[in-house]
Amino acid sequence: MFKIGLIVNPVAGIGGPAGLKGSDGDNIYQQAKALGFEPKALQRALVVVNALASLGESVEFVTCAGAMGADCFKETPQKYRVVYTPQAPSHTLPVDTCNAASAIMAVGVDIILFVGGDGTARDICSVVDNAQPVLGIPAGVKMHSGVFAVTPKAAAQLVIDMIKGGLVSIAEHEVRDIDEVAFRAGVVKSKHYGEMLTPQEGRYLQHVKCGGKEIEELVLDDIAAEIIEQMEDDTLYVMGSGGTVMHIKNTLCGDECSLLGVDLFLNHALVEKDVNEHQLFEWINKYPSRLVVTVIGGQGHLFGRGNQQLSSRNLRQIGLNNITVVATKNKIKEMEGRPLVVDTGDDELDQLISGMRQIVTGYDDRIVYPVEYLTGQVCSND
Repeated sequence: MFKIGLIVNPVAGIGGPAGLKGSDGDNIYQQAKALGFEPKALQRALVVVNALASLGESVEFVTCAGAMGADCFKETPQKYRVVYTPQAPSHTLPVDTCNAASAIMAVGVDIILFVGGDGTARDICSVVDNAQPVLGIPAGVKMHSGVFAVTPKAAAQLVIDMIKGGLVSIAEHEVRDIDEVAFRAGVVKSKHYGEMLTPQEGRYLQHVKCGGKEIEELVLDDIAAEIIEQMEDDTLYVMGSGGTVMHIKNTLCGDECSLLGVDLFLNHALVEKDVNEHQLFEWINKYPSRLVVTVIGGQGHLFGRGNQQLSSRNLRQIGLNNITVVATKNKIKEMEGRPLVVDTGDDELDQLISGMRQIVTGYDDRIVYPVEYLTGQVCSND
């Protein structure tokens, strides 16, 4: 189940067609309404919701009451639940946007879609920062931030690509906002308020030949550089099996490591090679730990094939937020859109791991890709 948070700023953009150069301010909404203008944010949100209806029960929305989100589902069978109710659903305040973002993050979603402009993005950023992928659906007057899709239809297509396993990169983009009071006086003062993680069209960012193929060795070098640069002192790094992780190990210590085993690093040095499940459990109870794994085998397993040392108890002890998945984009393309698989033997843990996960695919380059757990179905060769 892919979970989408949806936050609509119902007053976003109303000041634009009214010639009020923005919608921020206590009296702008009333001025625009008095002039006969209505906000268009809900219509923009409906474009996305209707486009995603084709995905059926594979998607669930987590949203807010009234015009802040729930009104989008009055005429659609799309599954949704409300986790926040503003005091005035049709005329919300910035605090409502912030509270809604907090409530949705507390539930846990794969991405938050928000409808508005730079002011809405700024409010979302104050809560989310870069801890949660988000995507803006443009509906405001000011659009200086880099976290918005080009159009609502483009936003819907990005989400569809994510769910269907397309190569959707994810990166930090700026959130900026201008001083509307100064803007109305003819002065543009843009200020930086932070960055948020935003999906973008799947593409190769670096090391690409004209034919669109990665140069494998260079990409592996980039992945290794990204992981090693992020390694923290006095933290145990559990390096899984497989060729991509092996390249990271070799970069750290030469050819001393095991291709098919799990090796342990502390302060950039190999401390134990090819550990078994019991040995790993002892180590991770001594140090704060992080795990680096890659895709194993043609079926795209993360856990349960070729790395059974990474047992349920070991994964729980390491912590799901401390797991980094690495893979080249060519490797992910070989999946042809099929999700990656987890099969630890612990159904509850497998469900927690499943969903959209970030995959490091180069230096400062990530994509988001679906992961699912096995539910006992028997595959057919027909």
